[in-house]
Amino acid sequence: MKLKALIEPGDPERITTGFQFTEGPVWHPDGHLLFSDIPASRIYKWSPDGTVEVWREPSGHSNGLTLDRQGRLVACEHGNRRVSRTEPDGTVITLADRYQGKRLNSPNDVVVKSDGTIYFTDPPYGIEPEEREQPCNGVYRILPDGTIELLVDDFDRPNGLAFSPDESVLYIDDSPRRHVRAFDVLPDGTLANSRVIADMDHPQPGSPDGMKIDQEGHLYVTGATGVWVFEPDGTLLGVIVTPERPANCAWGDEDRRTLYITARTSLYRVRVKVPGLPVL
Repeated sequence: MKLKALIEPGDPERITTGFQFTEGPVWHPDGHLLFSDIPASRIYKWSPDGTVEVWREPSGHSNGLTLDRQGRLVACEHGNRRVSRTEPDGTVITLADRYQGKRLNSPNDVVVKSDGTIYFTDPPYGIEPEEREQPCNGVYRILPDGTIELLVDDFDRPNGLAFSPDESVLYIDDSPRRHVRAFDVLPDGTLANSRVIADMDHPQPGSPDGMKIDQEGHLYVTGATGVWVFEPDGTLLGVIVTPERPANCAWGDEDRRTLYITARTSLYRVRVKVPGLPVL
């Protein structure tokens, strides 16, 4: 298969710009896109009519965003070193900010499993070296009862993560090592059988960051020069080249056939032929 079998013709379209560092896009079922501007400590709302408004400020320098099974926003906040949830009335509560009594580094990206368990990565990008309290840059989960568990502790800098369509595999990239790892998801939700399935080393700047998966299991991973697209086994199909270096992406529109891409100062989109996996 070639990339053109998955992507509609045409270059990525820039739909809004003027931000500091965009990240964490997520499509809301009410028909709009939420995304982070990390340095500005804002979450923005982009609507299909082209309007952009501040949805939350300050956002705790939020990075990755997703929705839980009830449609509530779950955010990784660098500044507050926590994973938060926004309640229907707008109240923001802490889901996780410590593990074994020590502060997390700076939660980066997050996904929610169908049973409500939240998985997130915790590299130290948002803190100074002397602020670190955790001995590793871990991958954690938050169980529905609120228990926080460390699942993997051998990453250099874990970053983007995404489940396969049947949730039997969790993909996690390691930015400095410039590769994507796959883990089998065991019946109890823990991870096993780690293996590197995609090498994203490239002479241009840019490391694997956010990722999403379509309903056929193809991986869309932001990295050097654009969004890299892989078969489930890690075979590279090609790269969606973007004018600015991308940090994350998300499926959007009612048919989930638009890939929204956050790339430095802007937000881009490209149409695809295979729908993305739903968040809810």
